[in-house]
Amino acid sequence: MFIQTEATPNPATLKFLPGRVVLEKGTADFRDAESARAASPLAGRLFEVPGVTGVFFGYDFITVSKEGADWQHLKPAILGTVMEHFMSGQPVMAANDGQPANSAGEEFYDEADEEIVTTIKELLETRVRPAVAQDGGDITFRGYENGTVFLNMKGACAGCPSSTATLKHGIQNLLHHFVPEVQQVEQVEYMG
Repeated sequence: MFIQTEATPNPATLKFLPGRVVLEKGTADFRDAESARAASPLAGRLFEVPGVTGVFFGYDFITVSKEGADWQHLKPAILGTVMEHFMSGQPVMAANDGQPANSAGEEFYDEADEEIVTTIKELLETRVRPAVAQDGGDITFRGYENGTVFLNMKGACAGCPSSTATLKHGIQNLLHHFVPEVQQVEQVEYMG
């Protein structure tokens, strides 16, 4: 098994491509060892590597965030853990967990804005999410209120130094271009 790695715009996060499907549907974002162990054998094992502070699963990639330690020391341990997991045949997510972690949550917006929200979601799905996935992350719609779109950034995007620029200059400009009602974009944390 050959696992490729790619740098992300976030220097504290590295993207691992195992050459196979990681999550068939949705994404899973783990920010602590306890929630990781409960929902995913693989994420739980990755948190056992000293210095790992976050694990994110996409369709065909895994992003791992670190604190302190150097990638040259962490990377071999992470590669070994990912390889061992896939070779063991264990599932990525625990069987009793039908829904990937943090993939759902309450959205908020006024019913009168339904058409605007539908357009925003379509733009996020077709133009923003594929680009963000290339960088090892994901972005989800949380809400819309008084011209402000609220988004949640996950994986490599969470805590990335350039995420504010991505939100304010990239996504905000794109949404405003297609949906003039959109005045600004704000990042929100989703704890679920």
